[in-house]
Amino acid sequence: MSPLALPGPLVDVHWLAERLDHPDLVVLDAGVGAHRGEPLPIAGARVLDLDGALSDHTDPRPHTMPDAAHFTAEVRALGVDTRSTVVVYDGAGVYSSARAWWMFRAMGFDRVAVLDGGLPAWTAAGLPRAAAGSAPVTAGDFTAAPRPGLIVDSATVLAALADGTSAVLDARTAERFAGSAPEPREGLRGGHMPGAVNLPFGELQRAGRMLPPAELRSRFHELVGDRERLLFSCGSGVTACVLTLGAELAGYRDLAVYDGSWSEWGLPSELPVVTAE
Repeated sequence: MSPLALPGPLVDVHWLAERLDHPDLVVLDAGVGAHRGEPLPIAGARVLDLDGALSDHTDPRPHTMPDAAHFTAEVRALGVDTRSTVVVYDGAGVYSSARAWWMFRAMGFDRVAVLDGGLPAWTAAGLPRAAAGSAPVTAGDFTAAPRPGLIVDSATVLAALADGTSAVLDARTAERFAGSAPEPREGLRGGHMPGAVNLPFGELQRAGRMLPPAELRSRFHELVGDRERLLFSCGSGVTACVLTLGAELAGYRDLAVYDGSWSEWGLPSELPVVTAE
């Protein structure tokens, strides 16, 4: 039997509800902060802890991608097999779930999708929730196979800013991008990378759901023109992935996330920073 197929990188709540009992399906709660490990998650969901086990805590930056061995061990512990189909969601709508989706993709696993609207959409539809951790999990046989170039460093971003064929998009608010609002993390400079484009991640959503592909394509084209190589940044590498998801839905394929994001670039260093005039 073929593995459970996905309609794309985004699924709606009814698609998921109709397949909750499928043996290949693994549903992961990828909430962070106040939405981490919701006490009443989607029935059968397991917690993918982006604040904890699924970040590299040897790195001082938040939400840094772990190495392949660590990612493999943690994802196996969640019961993910090589033939699994994974749906990730969060308690905010489409927020940290996009980060989990891109991590799987960067680790060579494509049968993963984000639940459009997340837990709020699931709850609004009257679909079942259950107490967390109610069922034992059998370890899976997932093995990471990292794809170079999907998670990038500051040197790659610096080169992209200068090459003229790529676009770097920043998912932070307009005020943080301009440097007129303080950064939430201490010690960071205000402003943005010279040549970067601001696209606050919420502008790609309506009522907590992603915009239709045609609207997404139009929005990106307004900002990047004919450039197809897109790199994404934010505060700590989380909402950059919402832009990545939006770009994927819009038909872009040459995509990368700057893992350090402003948590690294904004530190006092020789990396260039500009503010709004």
